[in-house]
Amino acid sequence: MSTTNAGKHRGALRGLIELVITVATAVVLALLIQAFVVKPYKIPSGSMIPTLKIGQRILVNRLATHPGIGDIVVFHPPDGAIAIGPDGDGVCGNRDQGGEQLQACDRPFGGESAQTFVKRVVGLPGDHLRIVDGKVFRNNVEERGSYVQPCETGPGYCNFPREITVPRGDYYMMGDNRGISDDSRYWGPIPQSYIVGEAFATYWPLDRIGIF
Repeated sequence: MSTTNAGKHRGALRGLIELVITVATAVVLALLIQAFVVKPYKIPSGSMIPTLKIGQRILVNRLATHPGIGDIVVFHPPDGAIAIGPDGDGVCGNRDQGGEQLQACDRPFGGESAQTFVKRVVGLPGDHLRIVDGKVFRNNVEERGSYVQPCETGPGYCNFPREITVPRGDYYMMGDNRGISDDSRYWGPIPQSYIVGEAFATYWPLDRIGIF
């Protein structure tokens, strides 16, 4: 092999190695970003209509795990959210709350599940909450927001007039579509450690692209 050909061969080999390293680095960075910074999610149900439709895709900031009132978050619900109670909804840690009771659930059942839910924060640690016609009265101030859909399914879904207190370190979650959302009313608040992150943008379908 001539010196010229050998040089070309080494140059091509170096170029190939550089390409492989570049691609591998890009893949690793993409995986790290998804694991620790930004992660996409697909909306599986209608509990957040009209804000989020079934099949809509969102981006979640995994570094934002201390949300405020009104933020949309992805989280792991307690085991009680996955269990089926006698009323067909989740199971509360207090059998006298949730379901057809006069108080929404303030005590989760079981530990952290592997499921992922998307809901809106309606109560912060220490807040006093009651629910009337699907709207939350937080510390005696009525919830305001065009995102809240009418709740017309009657007692046990729309009305929990007896006040509860969100435990320290927990957050209260509800879907915007109050009449069908299976949420903290039935299976309780979630600890801050269960929060995956805050949704900050939607990227699909194209006609709904935007920032929250």
